Amino acid sequence: MPQPHRPTRRAPGSQPPPPRSARGGGPRPGRRDDRPRWGVRIAAVLSLVVLGSGAVGHAVMTGLDTGIERVDPFKDMKNRPQAGHGVNFLLVGTDGREKITPEEKREYRLGGAPCHCTDTVMLVHLSADRERASVISLPRDSYAEVPAHQDLVTGKAHKAHPVKLNAAYAEGGPNLTVRTVENMTRVKIDHYLEVDFTSFMKTVDAMGGVEICTAKAMHDTYTGLDLLPGTHRLTGGQALQYVRSRHVDGASDLGRMQRQQRFIAALIKQATGGGVLLNPVKFKEVSSTLLGSVRADRGFGSEQMLALGQAMRGFTPSSSEFASVPVGDPSFQVKGIGSTVKWDEPKAAKLFEALRQDRPLAPARPGQAPHGPAPVPVDVPPKQIRVQVENGTRIDGLGGRVDAALRATGFDTTQAPATGASREVRRTVIVYDPRWDRSARTVSTALPGSELRAVAGQGRTVLVIAGADFKKVVPVRAEDPYQGEFGVVTGDQVVCGS
Repeated sequence: MPQPHRPTRRAPGSQPPPPRSARGGGPRPGRRDDRPRWGVRIAAVLSLVVLGSGAVGHAVMTGLDTGIERVDPFKDMKNRPQAGHGVNFLLVGTDGREKITPEEKREYRLGGAPCHCTDTVMLVHLSADRERASVISLPRDSYAEVPAHQDLVTGKAHKAHPVKLNAAYAEGGPNLTVRTVENMTRVKIDHYLEVDFTSFMKTVDAMGGVEICTAKAMHDTYTGLDLLPGTHRLTGGQALQYVRSRHVDGASDLGRMQRQQRFIAALIKQATGGGVLLNPVKFKEVSSTLLGSVRADRGFGSEQMLALGQAMRGFTPSSSEFASVPVGDPSFQVKGIGSTVKWDEPKAAKLFEALRQDRPLAPARPGQAPHGPAPVPVDVPPKQIRVQVENGTRIDGLGGRVDAALRATGFDTTQAPATGASREVRRTVIVYDPRWDRSARTVSTALPGSELRAVAGQGRTVLVIAGADFKKVVPVRAEDPYQGEFGVVTGDQVVCGS
């Protein structure tokens, strides 16, 4: 079992400062790029360190916010959403690889020129009672419509137009990013925080590393990640490899998001155990490391950090919940833009309404299992798997019955079963792209006795050709059965030993 470096401790905690506009340094222009999405982990690490500050004391915090670069994300904003309950942070991650040494670039596979672009954008909601933090990932390729604005680079006035979400930062910096996210979610942003992934590495090292558990070997030749099954303590560079990796399995971005959630939850667990929070010298070292490369609105300073921390001293991994915006079409084509991620508007609206109403996203855990056979645990949640059904027999209505049964157990079926090329299929066949092999195994679990057939280029949609042997669909569920409508997990469900 590999055992990377030191122990990790981190600071959670938090309490709400009133939302206000900031004044200060203007935004940096950025280019859109297809580089790996480091924003989720960077922004989350920032929030956790910042939110835990109050457990140490005012003396330690004095002067820490003087190193924060200030931006004005709320300048001249009008017709904003109505404020809800609790406090909402918009966390944005940027590239920043120009700050990494040549040796680190080689070791952690960080080639390429810096782009000064956004990575992934997240909303973090702190409940009014300070007992819960909800983290929602907004994919950077989300289909968005930016409001009218002036281009940062060219100075040209632009009318409202469609873009990928990360282009809002490239065209109009923090201000346009906040305006775009508020328009999409109808959630009022109270504070803006922006960091780069170099501070992520340095902060994890300053804290002593973070403990991660994996049930399977994890290898990614693109990032250099190489972990055997077991428990590992990752250094900053290794943690960056872990949260960047997209080629560990066929789950691609979905798998990476799940690893990011596990990393953030593990960080919270170690922070709430003492360590940094209880050691003023260590805490100031960690905070200074991170805050030295932060950009934030002027309304967020040491007083707000202290108040947040004091209000959330009892924060634990189970206090955090993680979700991503429900997706309707992961490959929504837009002329002049290309493939974008189209949200499932009705489900997304319900998600953000829960945020505005300060309601938990994770469903209550049932005291006992429902009546009927217990669902079989699978690796990939069925609701994240798109399925097209074909009738490979001469049995009238078989395709419709299979589609309905798969949908009833949670699969995202097309609800448009077709007639197969052959009408003599005896054994049900599952046709899948090798890149989505984990999804195919989930489908085969639901259809016992079926044949798995890998076909390169099949894409993310799994094809089920119903054969004469079909009897029923076996109920399946993800390893975590409590994700509910929005695929939410809580921190205690994904850390080591949970």
